[in-house]
Amino acid sequence: MKTKVLFLCTGNSARSQMAEAFLHRLGAEQFEASSAGLEPMGLNPLTVQAMAAIGYDLSGYRSKGVDEFLGEQHFNFIITVCDDADQNCPRVWQGVHQRLHWSFEDPAAFKGSEEQKLGKFCQVRDQIQEKILAWVKEIKEGGVS
Repeated sequence: MKTKVLFLCTGNSARSQMAEAFLHRLGAEQFEASSAGLEPMGLNPLTVQAMAAIGYDLSGYRSKGVDEFLGEQHFNFIITVCDDADQNCPRVWQGVHQRLHWSFEDPAAFKGSEEQKLGKFCQVRDQIQEKILAWVKEIKEGGVS
């Protein structure tokens, strides 16, 4: 049975989508990943572009609200990937074994040219990928943080 993980952010437009995509590929044999937002805003085109640059196709992804998952599924982990979601999501979730928080900067809030904005999305993308790789390795070795 796979370990179920829900990545949670405010808009489910960038960071949580990236985390879901990385876990799908990097931990597919052990994990089932989903993502959602407290206030879904649609998938940011720069998210799609940043992920495509490293071979991830997000064409089948969509922005989802947390209400699609509350009470409907049980998760081994809920991982908030933005501080707003960490502060505003329920502290206790029925059926959730562990809640974690990984703070990543919001690339959509970055101001600059389109090229600079894409650079910020790629920077955050790389940080998320690094965290997922380390976490998958830790879980496989018996840790859970």
